[in-house]
Amino acid sequence: MSLKLELDFQYKTSIEKLWSALTDSNKLAKWVLENDFEPVVGHQFQFRAKPNEYWDGIIDGEVLIVDPPSHLSYSWAVGEEKHTVNWTLREIEDGKVNLHLEQTGFSNVHGLEGARHGWTNWCGELDKVLA
Repeated sequence: MSLKLELDFQYKTSIEKLWSALTDSNKLAKWVLENDFEPVVGHQFQFRAKPNEYWDGIIDGEVLIVDPPSHLSYSWAVGEEKHTVNWTLREIEDGKVNLHLEQTGFSNVHGLEGARHGWTNWCGELDKVLA
């Protein structure tokens, strides 16, 4: 069984500014985690969190799709779980941009709900980065 998480967020910003926040390593570090991300297909990278007793704090990824400024996709692997994260950016009314997240490959509801919580918090931080 493979479960899918879908979330939408709206930001009052330009699509270029939002794209930059998703693809610039320094900006990503301000709202997600420390990383060595580069928006280059095939680039292997890591997000690094503080390790704890349950987890080494490392998320391994590989860039799959870079189509500025509207679509970014990368793998997201933690332990045995390997997911695909897809970001789709679309300009909407009133100078806003819709950011659609689709994360696929969850093996259980617990992981999916953990990701929902994590991304909701991180995307709240993204608002501050864009301000």
